[in-house]
Amino acid sequence: MSISTKMRAYAETSSWIRKMFEEGTRMKSQFGAENVFDFSLGNPDVPPPPEFTTVMKEIVADQSPGVHGYMPNGGYPWVREFLAARISSEQRLTVSFADLLMTCGAAGAINIVMKSLLNPGDEVILVAPYFVEYNFYVDNHGGVSKIVNSDQAFNLDLAAIDAAITARTKAIFINSPNNPTGQIYSQESLNSLGQLLDAAGSRFGTTIYLIADEPYRKIVFDNHLVASVFQATKNSIVLSSYSKELSLPGERIGYLAVHPEIEDKLALLGALTLANRILGFVNAPAMMQRLVARLQDVSIDSSIYTRRRELFCTILAAAGYDFVPPKGAFYIFPKSPIADDVAFCSILQEQKILAVPGCGFGAPGYFRLAFCISDEVIRRSAEPFQQAMAQAKGI
Repeated sequence: MSISTKMRAYAETSSWIRKMFEEGTRMKSQFGAENVFDFSLGNPDVPPPPEFTTVMKEIVADQSPGVHGYMPNGGYPWVREFLAARISSEQRLTVSFADLLMTCGAAGAINIVMKSLLNPGDEVILVAPYFVEYNFYVDNHGGVSKIVNSDQAFNLDLAAIDAAITARTKAIFINSPNNPTGQIYSQESLNSLGQLLDAAGSRFGTTIYLIADEPYRKIVFDNHLVASVFQATKNSIVLSSYSKELSLPGERIGYLAVHPEIEDKLALLGALTLANRILGFVNAPAMMQRLVARLQDVSIDSSIYTRRRELFCTILAAAGYDFVPPKGAFYIFPKSPIADDVAFCSILQEQKILAVPGCGFGAPGYFRLAFCISDEVIRRSAEPFQQAMAQAKGI
């Protein structure tokens, strides 16, 4: 076998999302795209805001000398100035441009954080359900994932997190609004988590970092608020991307920010900047940096997702599915009506519905549905969902 043992193992356990997406491509070819209900991939279909096109045309037309050249590995300082103002407002704490790096999406940010923090065998706590590729990102840099379940409503289980902390714990990942559940963690729960991590760090003589992945921050429902991680603990890092709020997932533009008072800040920022370079990112895409600098106060029309959430929740409730209505993002995470979530996703597939089994998110017994798809497709899925439920009850 020519490929590495690790990559062979990765391939065997690779993302259920991609597997279902590829299955969707096959089914659409066989049955016609209009006859397949593909809720597998969180690929935004809402167009970027109109300001995107206006600004992009101006940037493309710019012929200034060196406009496409290298810049500092952390990104253009003037771009980070614009972003610092926004993050200061979101986190309710003054953040400097020097506390920020522009990255190749949130995935690039996570990888440079892991590269900078982890020694071999260090542990990173993941709160299940979690984004499927966190495990890979931790393992990429020699870390060990420790899975801790959330509670029945997908809120943080602080007692379970406390019990999972050891002398090797280096960090915990949180994702709010959450993929796949749509849950948003309260400020009270984050403050309690921060106190817990700081106390455990003192107990073991270490620093335990709270890392927040926030690409869905601007997609929230019912006036829910996304809490400030920087208010919870000084040993915190926020990272995100413009994939969802501007519908630009293919452009791979994101950022990270460290708390202004984080321990060993200068050494950490130096490591993050070096990791950005040596992992092969070098720097975030120059044109996209210049673009997002001018769109900090702009986002997609999230009312479209609000409407789809209501439509989808009505359809699923009428068909008898048990689920927690999402507070943000564009996913619903219902319970499988049978214990085997993979088997139920096969039943859904017989109805030409593509869903992702919850086991792929560390939460067997559930399945994920993405509603970044047209209202009409969601509406026409009502009867197939009813048929799948009837078939499951007959097993």
